[in-house]
Amino acid sequence: MPTALAALPIIVVVLTMALLHWRAALAGTAGLCVALAVIWGGNSSSGGTVMVAGVAAEAASSTLSILWIILPALVIYEVQSRSGALERIRLALTRLSDDRAVQALLIAWFFGLFMEGAAGFGAPVALAAPLLVGLGFTPVRAVTLALLGHAAGVSFGAIGTPALAQMGLLGLPGSQVAALTMTVHALPLCVLSLWVMRLAIDGPLTRRHVGIALLAALCFLIPALLLAMLAGPELPTLGGALIGGALFAGVMRSRHLTQSDEAKWRLSDLAPYLLIVALVLLTRLVPPVQGGLSSLWLGWEWSGFSGGFAPFYHPGTLLAVGLAIAALVTGRAALLWPALGAALHRLAPVALALLMMLALARLMVHGGLIAQLAGAASQAGALWPLLSPFIGVLGTFVSGSATASNILFTDFQAATARALDLPVVLMAAAQGVGAAIGNAIAPHNIIAGAATVGLSGRDGEVLARTLMPVLTYTACAGIIVFIGSHLF
Repeated sequence: MPTALAALPIIVVVLTMALLHWRAALAGTAGLCVALAVIWGGNSSSGGTVMVAGVAAEAASSTLSILWIILPALVIYEVQSRSGALERIRLALTRLSDDRAVQALLIAWFFGLFMEGAAGFGAPVALAAPLLVGLGFTPVRAVTLALLGHAAGVSFGAIGTPALAQMGLLGLPGSQVAALTMTVHALPLCVLSLWVMRLAIDGPLTRRHVGIALLAALCFLIPALLLAMLAGPELPTLGGALIGGALFAGVMRSRHLTQSDEAKWRLSDLAPYLLIVALVLLTRLVPPVQGGLSSLWLGWEWSGFSGGFAPFYHPGTLLAVGLAIAALVTGRAALLWPALGAALHRLAPVALALLMMLALARLMVHGGLIAQLAGAASQAGALWPLLSPFIGVLGTFVSGSATASNILFTDFQAATARALDLPVVLMAAAQGVGAAIGNAIAPHNIIAGAATVGLSGRDGEVLARTLMPVLTYTACAGIIVFIGSHLF
């Protein structure tokens, strides 16, 4: 089969989303139809029927597993928004310093990362950009800061959803994927913090600004890396933002912040997130608890196709339990039902997009298209690790979602790695890093962020400001992956 023909389904998805601005669900459906036509040439067979049924079952199984993470994450966001907790957290952050550059880092970096780890799906930009405008930044600069500030944490956004999708596709241990992904992020993340600081000030970077930016980067990076190594993909972004933000705030804190202001949002408004962190650590680090909860596996297998999950060990279950306990303790239980309704309303288009993209990805794997593409990519030889993160960026650029990018290209990255005798987990990390930083240039995200601050017709200005940091970040990641491929 010609390589161009094997790539045709992906090309269709890219063109329909990037040029025709189709939604991910419609573009995925178009790509799926093209893949079916490429594989069977319009001719049906009993073998083809079995493959279609198996692919549909795998896609549905994976979609339900991912949705059980997204749904409670969205409910938490709705409860926190309706209770005013998010607004109080944002206001508390602005009181920590009189320096506008520090305030920009607290909002665009730590608050953005915090919201990405807790909710994802556009929440960081939607919440951070208006507050940055309120601090005096122009709308274009505010959206740019919000897009770049949270991008490094997208690999583990929404309690690890993008990385968990990779784990489900490849069957790799979560701690390996998370630790290596966060390691690849390390140096580019420090460069990105300098870029964010440069956007936050009017003049050139001074030694003081460089020091503050690098402090912010390390305050997030160190706990995120430790959590990735110890607990897996659920906590690096959320926990790194909570711990790192507290450390950074402690250093930058202004004297006029009162104890009552501090306690007000830490004790009640942070309750769901603190409980989730505690539950994840308990279930991942305490062997008897881990073994007991993960022992129950609800799975299926049929004609070479399979799927399933551990219901008590699943991140979505931990999210739901943490939310329920926090709502009861803080007296917000009455908000759960309306929050659930709002979350379900937001979930419907996400569910359809996930199902179509997963079906396309699994069909391309079982139909041999991914193997064909991997064979062609292997012609790049030793240079492929330099290019691999850009595939993740491409996927997010056209889909607006790191999870969709990982679903679409993780199997391709793994197959290419095997063809070139490269570590599969390293190439999965390269994909995860590229998919994360690609959020800052995805048109869907730019348009949504611009809408929150009243920008109209100026999306290109935002893209022009985010493009170079994204390309720089991706190139740095490619160099790190290239070096790592020679060390493994």
